[in-house]
Amino acid sequence: MTVPGSVDLEQEIKSWLTERLSAHLSRPQSEINTEVPLVEYGLDSVAALSLFGDIEEKFVLYLEPAVAWEHPTVTAMAAFLAQEQAASSSGSAG
Repeated sequence: MTVPGSVDLEQEIKSWLTERLSAHLSRPQSEINTEVPLVEYGLDSVAALSLFGDIEEKFVLYLEPAVAWEHPTVTAMAAFLAQEQAASSSGSAG
């Protein structure tokens, strides 16, 4: 079952992740393909930690480092974060 608004949330997160990745990698957003694994962009451990810090701050989620390997692209990470946000929101509603 799809959560209402989850596709919009996923797209919003994907755009936000692309912008943050662009900043951390010092490359234009237009050069970031959301289907390419982040490691192929040369995302080093320092930039990855900074990106995860941004994610934790923005979404109030603590992420294990393995998440980057389990969801290696912007698209996969956005889908995961949208799911986590939906679960977090529905869990706090009760």
